[in-house]
Amino acid sequence: MKLTKEQIQELYKFTRQHYVEHYDMQTELVDHLANNIEQIWQEQPNISFNRARDISFKKFGVFGFMDVVAERQKALGKKYWKLIWGFAKDWFKLPKIILSAFICIMFFTICKSIYGGYFLAGSLIVFCIYGLIKAYTLNRTLKNRVKITGKKWMLEEMIFRTGMGSFFMIPLNFSHFVRFTHIEETIIFSNWLAFIYASIFTFMIIVFYIGIEVLPKKAEELLQENYPEYKLV
Repeated sequence: MKLTKEQIQELYKFTRQHYVEHYDMQTELVDHLANNIEQIWQEQPNISFNRARDISFKKFGVFGFMDVVAERQKALGKKYWKLIWGFAKDWFKLPKIILSAFICIMFFTICKSIYGGYFLAGSLIVFCIYGLIKAYTLNRTLKNRVKITGKKWMLEEMIFRTGMGSFFMIPLNFSHFVRFTHIEETIIFSNWLAFIYASIFTFMIIVFYIGIEVLPKKAEELLQENYPEYKLV
């Protein structure tokens, strides 16, 4: 015996009631529940839909869907950073590698400068303001997308929110720059340490840019690639 469309919708409602808010995760769980319910009906054809559903749900354990959702988030987290690294590789090929080298040299020069601390302190303020504005803009964009489609996708949320997490790494590292560059002291970076620090910071800037600018602009394309059902929404 097969489930009806109404029963499938009931399963979607059931997953939402158990705090599964992402449509892709709901679809995966509904598919699992539906297959299991149909297996139960083969063995016990007289059992009710609700009873078969509850039996199937108990198989997920004490925490219900939480463990499955956590595993899915972990897997998509790896996929998200794989996308980041994929775009980051382009910054170390022509012609973008020229810009990458320029940024690195700029931070190296700042790191060695007597006035570097002042410049970095000012840059920290600019980054904070930019980050806050960008966080607000991306969050509003995500809400509008969800409002239009009526569905929230886990990868979509990562694209519009995870990138902002790296924003908080930028002020932290700026503070290290300010502390080590000499505003009132005569501490000067050795060339090798200044180069290493500038290289790391350049890479962080690139990753940050990809996370908040590149991926959100490619969200539609990435979602269609990862979710065949997204095109039907």
